[in-house]
Amino acid sequence: MDIHQQFEQAQEQLNTLTTRPNNDMLLSLYSLFKQASEGDCTGTRPSAFSMAKFAKFTAWEKQAGRSAEECMEEYIDLVKRLVN
Repeated sequence: MDIHQQFEQAQEQLNTLTTRPNNDMLLSLYSLFKQASEGDCTGTRPSAFSMAKFAKFTAWEKQAGRSAEECMEEYIDLVKRLVN
């Protein structure tokens, strides 16, 4: 199975979790998913008053310069840890 198939499988596994991951883990997963799917963060930084949007944007921005494959691998590893 190639990295893209493993990445898709990890997304499906994440949706079947019975326990919601903590916010830090969710932000990590979100930022890795966005970097793997769309590349470096674009757009304008949301206002800090929109805390959820701001946190997501900042987390994704920290992934800048990382390859899609590298982010997919880390995403897969995080999901495996949550599942096990």
